[in-house]
Amino acid sequence: MTNATEGPAFRYTANLANDIEKKWQKYWKDNGTFNAPNPVGDLATDEKLPEDKLFVQDMFPYPSGSGLHVGHPLGYIATDVFARYHRMRGKNVLHTLGYDAFGLPAEQYAIQTGTHPRTTTMNNVENMRKQLASLGLGHDMRRSVATTDPEFFKWTQWIFLQIYNAWFDEEQQKARPIDQLIDELNSGKRKTKDGRDYSALDEDAQRQAIDDYRLVYLSDSMVNWCPGLGTVLANEEVTADGRSERGNYPVFRKRLRQWMMRITAYSDRLLDDLELLDWPEKVKSMQRNWIGRSRGAEVVFTSNGEELKVFTTRPDTLFGASYMVIAPEHELVEKLTAASYPDDVDERWTYGKSTPAEAIAAYKSDVAAKSDLERQENKEKTGAFTGSYAVNPVNGEEIPVFIADYVLMGYGTGAIMAVPAHDERDYEFATAFGLPIREVVAGGNIAEEAYTGEGEHVNSANDEGLDINGLGKQEAIDAANEWLVANNKGVARIQYKLRDWLFARQRYWGEPFPIVYDEDGHAHALPDSMLPVELPEVEDYNPVSHDPNDADSEPAPPLAKAEDWVNVTLDLGDGEKKYRRDTNVMPQWAGSSWYQLRYIDPHNSEEFCNIENERYWTGPRSENDPGGVDLYVGGVEHAVLHLLYSRFWHKVLFDLGYVTSKEPYRRLYNQGYIQAYAYTDSRGVYVPAAEVEERDGKFYYQGEEVNQEYGKMGKSLKNAVAPDEIGEEFGADTLRVYEMSMGPLDTSRPWATKDVVGSHRFLQRLWRLLVDEETGEALLSEADLTDEDNKHLHRTIAGVADDYENLRDNTVVAKLIEYVNYLTKTYPDLVPRGAVVPLVQMVSPLAPHIAEELWSRLGNTESITFAPFPEYDEKWLVDDTVEIPVQINGKVKARIQVPAEASKDELEAIALADPKVVELTDGKNLVKTIVVPGRMVNLVVK
Repeated sequence: MTNATEGPAFRYTANLANDIEKKWQKYWKDNGTFNAPNPVGDLATDEKLPEDKLFVQDMFPYPSGSGLHVGHPLGYIATDVFARYHRMRGKNVLHTLGYDAFGLPAEQYAIQTGTHPRTTTMNNVENMRKQLASLGLGHDMRRSVATTDPEFFKWTQWIFLQIYNAWFDEEQQKARPIDQLIDELNSGKRKTKDGRDYSALDEDAQRQAIDDYRLVYLSDSMVNWCPGLGTVLANEEVTADGRSERGNYPVFRKRLRQWMMRITAYSDRLLDDLELLDWPEKVKSMQRNWIGRSRGAEVVFTSNGEELKVFTTRPDTLFGASYMVIAPEHELVEKLTAASYPDDVDERWTYGKSTPAEAIAAYKSDVAAKSDLERQENKEKTGAFTGSYAVNPVNGEEIPVFIADYVLMGYGTGAIMAVPAHDERDYEFATAFGLPIREVVAGGNIAEEAYTGEGEHVNSANDEGLDINGLGKQEAIDAANEWLVANNKGVARIQYKLRDWLFARQRYWGEPFPIVYDEDGHAHALPDSMLPVELPEVEDYNPVSHDPNDADSEPAPPLAKAEDWVNVTLDLGDGEKKYRRDTNVMPQWAGSSWYQLRYIDPHNSEEFCNIENERYWTGPRSENDPGGVDLYVGGVEHAVLHLLYSRFWHKVLFDLGYVTSKEPYRRLYNQGYIQAYAYTDSRGVYVPAAEVEERDGKFYYQGEEVNQEYGKMGKSLKNAVAPDEIGEEFGADTLRVYEMSMGPLDTSRPWATKDVVGSHRFLQRLWRLLVDEETGEALLSEADLTDEDNKHLHRTIAGVADDYENLRDNTVVAKLIEYVNYLTKTYPDLVPRGAVVPLVQMVSPLAPHIAEELWSRLGNTESITFAPFPEYDEKWLVDDTVEIPVQINGKVKARIQVPAEASKDELEAIALADPKVVELTDGKNLVKTIVVPGRMVNLVVK
């Protein structure tokens, strides 16, 4: 820690930096420096708003109890630099930060300690706000929200009801209000999903018909049940080995009645509109793969009088199908399970059981705990024969039907035709079970491996008009599709991997559903006047306890214990009746699916976001602009969860006319991570990295040698460094400069506390350029800038501006250091004012506290925040003269200064007149001259 009494009174030490930073942070707060006005509402202003505006957003942080480490603010500092730069460019900039504050950690802490999750969460939020404020982030704090604020989740519940009360019109490819659907059903313009006449149905059947269309619906679906956490998990919350991401408990597949969101209705729009977005191609590819649109055919096999429908993108390989596989959860498993095996059944097919029923039951039990990811990646192929055979529609062949875990219900029909000669997974299964492997595409060696390449079709003809032998891939696909349709054996179809969104959790700390159930179990949406539905106070936050390994246990959420809250008497428009509240809560993704809109209009009690304010900040600016936040910065780990969910919610709101933007985020930037060394002792236990000493290339903790490893900074690895500590030791501006200088923003980089001092010294050199360390007075001259000064200045301005614009803050730092070094060397006493005023302006986005202080000492009375960013003059970016090498017989012997636009003849003349060249060529014959303007002159002499 720097001693306050060391050196002159006005030396830029950590203590002085801290004083300056507190001073300007108070100034910004008191003056509302970063408050961005809205067109209408409580945040509006009488002044005309700039047409040029910018909405910059960081991904919603969760308020962790352990607080921030220096890795967390990396993106926050970068967006702050970007926002500050654009304020200086005259833009109205909206930049704030809220908190994604519902979540399981606070609930688990409540279970352990009895502390209400709200208490824990708010304490964590305040701690994070304090830490973030110390970094000098230019946030409009009037706009900060937390998902746990009743005035926030009131609108989360309201949006849920808009989606619930909407349906997707496939003809118009958009969401419409459910009332319009009911009108069309009543008029006969539209039939029910199963083709019935709506007006002929009874009340319960009509209700079900409407629910079949809703974008939010209750479904008896297979879910990931985690008894150890007492809740259902989304697929993305389950690890590859079938355990919960949080807590590492076993997860089981179980059929439960759950709320689902029909995100699949938007598959095509979610895919196609990716082309409109300025996003990293990696993220776009991840979303495309997650949605997984495939064009193919739905083919009908028959077995035991049942139709087994199979989706395939390769109907041309049907002749190679030698067995079928259906998912263990397939609805026809029971009907296809035969009473006994054939006499000659292969023992490998029986799963070690004497009857198909025993084998199927045992297999289903064994795969219940596997996640979908584990099932897809599992290299060891397992399965059980149902005892039944299916008829291949192209050749009438009977092929055995298995259940196996590598087939999932969520994609296609939950059944596949297996073509082992040309599919790697099918090949592995067929090899393990001794099943036929029949070549239908020539070109490989199927005795050794599946052939997945292209080639002419073979063994692919029947007596009913289908002959694709000799055809290539696409011709064969088209011919097979045409035959299937003509013979009523199949239909053309588009299939998606994307599945509907499981939208319920068996927890306490989350948004309650604005839904109640009547005595017949029918769901009713609550009116707006009854929102928000707030959580009740409870004594016990535990779900009903379960054995973590009990797959047969049933979820019983904590809210089920609050009987006075659950059982209510309400008047929903038809008199008082008894209802029961939903005891599940929404998943944590709910609030983060729309929070950018609440940032726009955070205090509006009449609507979630006034559309005029939304149009100003995020509306489209041209015909092909989707609208949305101008810059969204966050980790790539959210590519297919938060980003897909928020796009879905936003599109529904757009369809219903609540927003003008088609997309929530027009530009996305994925920042890297700050990594750090961690250390483990002989037991493999992590030890505090800050207390490890290095001696002779080895590392020691409390005298014991420890092992060094490298990974992401965090609490669990005991290698976290708090930003508060760095701020105290060097100042927040030093931390900002160091983090931005470490490397490109989109790559991960190693943290090294010992290197922070370099950034501090840069700021000290900057300070000494302008301030007398003894008196604190400005050290300036009014001298004019030399041509060399102007070259350095204007090239720095041009380079720094371009780097700021493109988030290359590491090269901004490099250019500013180079310019400061030039001025320090050129002007050891007084620096011309014209050289340092633009320097302070350029430094301001990066190190705003020191820039404000220097700006003030330069005689300015207004904040530098809105001072115009300096402009460069093109003439100083072009050299009048350039230095080029002169070669003699291919070797550089001299260098000459020549006019930048010199012709070949001029270059040759100047080179031949150079004294050194004259000396080296004296008495020799000039055989040839090679001149490359601007590059070099080569003289060939003998």
